[in-house]
Amino acid sequence: MAVTWTIANMERDLVQGDNTDIVTILHWRASDEDSDGNTGTSYGTVGVTLVGEPVPYADITEEQAIGWAKDALGEDQVTSIEEGIAAQIAAKANPTTASGVTW
Repeated sequence: MAVTWTIANMERDLVQGDNTDIVTILHWRASDEDSDGNTGTSYGTVGVTLVGEPVPYADITEEQAIGWAKDALGEDQVTSIEEGIAAQIAAKANPTTASGVTW
């Protein structure tokens, strides 16, 4: 299993100083699934402050944006998110509670 990270949306400032279309907020999703179809997911938003030469909005790849989101979250938080997803999957694979009716 490997957690898949995606970017659901990017918010941007249309004008920021001398620059245009500067990404400021990333909405990310991380998910995984085991071989039995048990899934886990996490969704969040993170503000980003990009340094250096701005990447033109139209040229930003999802891979770059995922990297920016993970950098903004930090290694410890990324690890925590991925461990939480694994825990969700484990809980679904080995449930400890149930509900229903007997009829």
